[in-house]
Amino acid sequence: MKHSIRYLSFLLLLASAAALAAEDAADLYRQHCAQCHNPDRLGAQGPALLPQNLKRLKKKKAAEVIRQGRPATQMPAFGDKLGPEQIQALVDYIYTPLEKMPVWDMAAIKASQVIHHKAGSLPDKPAYQANMDNLFVVVELGDHHFTLLDGDRFEPLGRFPTRFAVHGGPKWAKGGRYVYFLSRDGWVSKFDVYNRVWTAEIRAGINARNLAVSHDGKTVIVANYLPHTLVLLDAENLDPLKIIPALAEDGASSRVSAVYTADPRHSFVAALKDAPELWEINYDETPPPGFGQWVHDYRPDSGELEKTGRFPVQRIRLEKPLDDFFLTQDYEKVVGSSRSGGTEVYDLDLKRKVAEIDLPGMPHLSSAITWQRNGTRVLATPNIRKPEITVVDTGNWKVIKRIPTQGPGFFMRSHENSPYAWTDVFFGPNRDLIHVIDKQSLEIVKTLRPAPGKTSAHVEFTRDGRYALVSIWDMDGALVIYDANTLKEVKRLPMKKPSGKYNVHNKLGRSEGTSH
Repeated sequence: MKHSIRYLSFLLLLASAAALAAEDAADLYRQHCAQCHNPDRLGAQGPALLPQNLKRLKKKKAAEVIRQGRPATQMPAFGDKLGPEQIQALVDYIYTPLEKMPVWDMAAIKASQVIHHKAGSLPDKPAYQANMDNLFVVVELGDHHFTLLDGDRFEPLGRFPTRFAVHGGPKWAKGGRYVYFLSRDGWVSKFDVYNRVWTAEIRAGINARNLAVSHDGKTVIVANYLPHTLVLLDAENLDPLKIIPALAEDGASSRVSAVYTADPRHSFVAALKDAPELWEINYDETPPPGFGQWVHDYRPDSGELEKTGRFPVQRIRLEKPLDDFFLTQDYEKVVGSSRSGGTEVYDLDLKRKVAEIDLPGMPHLSSAITWQRNGTRVLATPNIRKPEITVVDTGNWKVIKRIPTQGPGFFMRSHENSPYAWTDVFFGPNRDLIHVIDKQSLEIVKTLRPAPGKTSAHVEFTRDGRYALVSIWDMDGALVIYDANTLKEVKRLPMKKPSGKYNVHNKLGRSEGTSH
């Protein structure tokens, strides 16, 4: 009995000590962090300090940032003010989940809006000489900048600071005049390429996944992990239009895996991460009658068709939630995968599953590409968990070939004018390699090592497909330009951990060799 009482007392003492430590950490946060990062850790001038937002930052690195500060940002060093135990207490505190879902409603979104240059206030012609149909934006993660690159001369046209941790791929719009960036903290930033200035910004969420822009350049949509929403913005000044809660038919709340534009369908397609549903959201100013509704009779004189509100949602029931998906080149089908295993094909018109694909591991379908081979269109995808490229016949959804690689990959790219598809080996000891695959023989014809010991990733082609650009993901990184036919290096531009590169023509032209 005495031992039980002692043990209980010991547990109570531990609980009391933990509570005091948490209280001390909260006090430290309020004193040193709240002004820049928000008293509720939701982010303000500095990024949100929540586990969902810090997934790419290990705790050891977070402690280093607190102690030494972060170069090229306003994050100061606290090593002379806080001891090791206090720094560790702060680290543990910011990696602790919030007790309840934070609110980021329409009022909060509107209050965050910043207009640098109102729509229509800037000149409508480029302020410099360049081939405007062959520009790139190159995201440099190392110091939170992007470079606007002339794709003819491979010369920078300017380097510009971005929000912290730009994520999800910038999107070109309006014939290449504007680019929309998204940060992991939910900041949407609009950049005017003609005048090389930021025009508007707004915070659409607390933890964001990606954004998409309608084919007419009028509407931007943001997919959020936190809170569970899709947010629609007017593209001109980023005025918020609508918040769609990510609620499944059974009322379950979900994160949004991703959202993409299906241009020919005048819609956005989004997948819920925690519920087995795929959504199609029409973005026409006057949506089709009955879109997203159960209608027995579509005749105008039946009286069943009600006027549909803006941004109606059409739900497609799935067998399991999708973590990643790919829209076919005709935008009629969705190929989706789940971390629990399995890859299915869903028809957006039939609103049901039409095939399964034998794709074990975790195919990175948002980086898949297609091309014509032997009279049929094939799909090829890298795999995050398996060292292979899988090539699938999209006519019957059967695997044609599994191409062994020297490690799991993340990105795959090609171009209509190139005989080759390029893929990285992003994970593992061979992360410095790039495989070049013949699109007809499906054989690796060459393996490149652009920077020994440094990660090579994310290839993008020039407008005409003559050159391929490879990123070296390192603080002392580079953009390496290759002749896409001879596979010889032609130029190298030093950069700070360059990640994605996005060519205006290939993106707006929906090239089969790149993501859309």
